[in-house]
Amino acid sequence: MATPLNEVSTKQVLLWIGSHLRRYKKRVVGAILALFTAAISWLMLGQGIKYAIDSGFVESAPETLNKATLIVLAITLVACVATYARFYLMTWLGERVSADIRKQVYAHLLSLPPSFFAELRTGEVISRFTSDTTVIQTVVGMSLSMTLRSIVTFCGALVLMGISSPLLTFCVIVAVPGVLIPIKVLAPQVRKYAKISQDKIADLGAHIDQSLHEIMTVQAYTAEDKERHHFASRVELAMAAAKRRIHYRSLLIGCIMCLSMTAIIFIAWVGARQVFSGAMTVGELSAFLFYAVMAGGSIATISEVIGEVQRGVGASERLYQLYQTTPGIISPGDHVSKINTSHMAPSITLKDVTFAYNRSAPLFTNLNLHINANEKLALVGPSGAGKTTLFQMLMRFYDPQQGHILIDGVPASTLPLHTLRKYIAVVTQEPVVFATTVMENIRYGNEEANDEAVIKAAKQAFAHEFIDNLENRYHTELGERGTKLSGGQKQRIAIARAILANRPILLLDEATSALDAMSERMVQQAMNRLMEGKTSIVIAHRLATVQHADRIVVMDAGKVVATGTHSELMKSDTLYREYAELQLLS
Repeated sequence: MATPLNEVSTKQVLLWIGSHLRRYKKRVVGAILALFTAAISWLMLGQGIKYAIDSGFVESAPETLNKATLIVLAITLVACVATYARFYLMTWLGERVSADIRKQVYAHLLSLPPSFFAELRTGEVISRFTSDTTVIQTVVGMSLSMTLRSIVTFCGALVLMGISSPLLTFCVIVAVPGVLIPIKVLAPQVRKYAKISQDKIADLGAHIDQSLHEIMTVQAYTAEDKERHHFASRVELAMAAAKRRIHYRSLLIGCIMCLSMTAIIFIAWVGARQVFSGAMTVGELSAFLFYAVMAGGSIATISEVIGEVQRGVGASERLYQLYQTTPGIISPGDHVSKINTSHMAPSITLKDVTFAYNRSAPLFTNLNLHINANEKLALVGPSGAGKTTLFQMLMRFYDPQQGHILIDGVPASTLPLHTLRKYIAVVTQEPVVFATTVMENIRYGNEEANDEAVIKAAKQAFAHEFIDNLENRYHTELGERGTKLSGGQKQRIAIARAILANRPILLLDEATSALDAMSERMVQQAMNRLMEGKTSIVIAHRLATVQHADRIVVMDAGKVVATGTHSELMKSDTLYREYAELQLLS
């Protein structure tokens, strides 16, 4: 089983994002240099203003004023170019890191067993990939840049203010802690409700995913109004969480703006009195106020984006939780055991296997079963007997708590997952068809197969005839979950995929169950050819399937209760005879 999502710290998240940024050191350095250049340039404007006022305007020197104006324009041009570079590089980094995180988390999710996705809804995972990565992109690309720029600007302005007037600078330093109090008090609340808001949005995504994927069932049971009501209630829950987040973020911005402007007004009043007393020139006061406004603007910017940063940290936590989830099924390294390939089809042995799902009573207790190489084995039994679970354990979607599953005498747990599953082809009772072309759906069994091999597999599965009548033949897009195909057509696409895979072990969950009588006969012939030279296990619900089996295993409540041929079991096993009369012969 996959490990449940664990809480992660902000430090872990920041280190994770930092590890992605380190891959692009040159661009990060370039962005930082551009940031400092822009910040210093804007700060130098204050000195230009001081020079223009004291040497040009106050002293009525037009030439000096013209010179000062040109200097100010040159500084502005440098600042604008640096701002462009900073904005471009930081936005690029935001997009790049977001893309890398998507790829990294997706690659990790593909390694998690199906049990993980049974616990966490697919719609929520999709939400984390879309909305959460978009938030990270905005934070890294814009909010982080604005925060760093504001910090640099504030520190620079504070130094230049100290040069202009130590007294007024002391007033600013005294005022700063008061401005930081709202950040300390309110920022954690912004982060808290940002994460809750993202969780509610994920809940919306999960509901949309479920209802739209099962739209035919929703409409068949006229449940549209019910789904609208459920969705509307979830929207309102998301809105309620967003309102709390907006409230605290707005309160944070308002408090900081109020305190900052109050401090600036008070400092301007003190500075004006210093000008009256002759302690400062008009140019020095103008430069000081310019820096004070820049410092106040920096604090205001920090207060504004701190909410986005906190939201970004919350979104990053949700993605990092996915990335940190450890798979319950661990694949050994490639240097470990290999299956003996001296013959194509291996034997399969279940030895004293005990297995239970989470918090459930054991399904298998000391289960023993041997399947010979090249044998065609049919599994028969009522629902809940453990037939499908047996398939899932052979592919190591689940591991037994005790006992071993052996492939040609080699424990499956010692084989790399990729190696093990390369030996197995699967056709399920509910065939899987992807939202791509017919050609690509069949080629999923062997990505290296050419078009001729794909068409040959389709012909063997008796799918070529209906494919030939599709609008674009093998290049027809089949839609979400193959909605353009009938159940029998989807089944034949899945069978063609297994034929193309040509793997030594076949797991067939009644592969002909969705076909009409004529198609079933044709596909059964194809499946008989496919099973030649392979070890095949078939979950059987029809007489045609068990009649072609070398051996039938009757299962009930996780136990093997009888084995034999159809005729032998009809005579010797009551459970099989009842099952055959109710299911196989009906």
